Amino acid sequence: MRWRDYWKDKALFLIFEGCCMAVTCIFLRLTGYEKGNVILLLLFWTLLLLLWMCREYMERRKYFKKTAEILEKMDQRYLLGELMPPSWRLEDRIYQNMIRRSNKSVIEKIRKLEAEQQEYKEYIESWVHEIKAPITGISLLCENGRKEETGAPERFRQISMENAKLENYVDMVLYYARSEQVYKDYLIQSCHLQEMVYDVLERNRFLLIRNGIRAELNCDEDVFTDKKWLGFIVNQIVLNSVKYKRENSPCISFLAQKTTGHTCLIIEDNGMGIQEKDLPRIFEKGFTGENGRNQKKSTGIGLYLCKKLCDQLGLEIEAQSKAGSYTKIILQFPQNNYISEVR
Repeated sequence: MRWRDYWKDKALFLIFEGCCMAVTCIFLRLTGYEKGNVILLLLFWTLLLLLWMCREYMERRKYFKKTAEILEKMDQRYLLGELMPPSWRLEDRIYQNMIRRSNKSVIEKIRKLEAEQQEYKEYIESWVHEIKAPITGISLLCENGRKEETGAPERFRQISMENAKLENYVDMVLYYARSEQVYKDYLIQSCHLQEMVYDVLERNRFLLIRNGIRAELNCDEDVFTDKKWLGFIVNQIVLNSVKYKRENSPCISFLAQKTTGHTCLIIEDNGMGIQEKDLPRIFEKGFTGENGRNQKKSTGIGLYLCKKLCDQLGLEIEAQSKAGSYTKIILQFPQNNYISEVR
């Protein structure tokens, strides 16, 4: 803080003081005060003003110098508001409070970014571990195929299934990586639910046939969303249904229903179901529940990603289940009245 800058900052105040002195001189002269007394008063006033301004300059210079020294010594400079020297001035206290509030917002943002970074790191590590299994499976199948000449069609079906697992794991990584910035990659347009479900079932046809799972479709409705992202969400739900299927007559049904202001896609299976105590937590990252612990292959990522992507797309996702009976996942799409009227 330089003396010249301080005087520039006080320019308006000095002009005001000069006007006050002039008015006071005129008043005193008009009321009969002698010229010498008026001049003496002005000199005394000016001296007091200079002394006060010098004292204030030294005080402010010391305050800002101390603040600058604290800032230079700090590793995390966004915490300056917590360590600023105290001041009796109301203006300083207001600024300090504003800096604290601003810094708090920065700290919360940093903590959120750190948590997301750690979460992403943990997921990549988990994904790398998971993807090793199908790669090893494909290698073994190809090795056996070179040794044996029979059973080629079945072997190729097995290779296709293992390759589908690889594709799904790769998709999970890609969608997870993009899940924080969905708006950069999605395209909202009319999506025919039945057509989208057909695509998902076709992609998993070998897996469904091998597990003897029957699919029932009654979802001839249109919604406005991103078809690609919705397909990924539905695919994860289907894979979960296959993973936790029942042994006798497994079935997955897809039903579309219109309600007031919404269209719902209901995906229901007659598999193991979910324990009542686990139901509120199935969309949490890494949560596998009792079924997942029994399966020993669950990562707790699939439904977590579904929930995360639904939040980004403005969709509602809900789960209903009864252990040993059924699991029902409900996707709720808001109806776009404006687009409907235009059409």
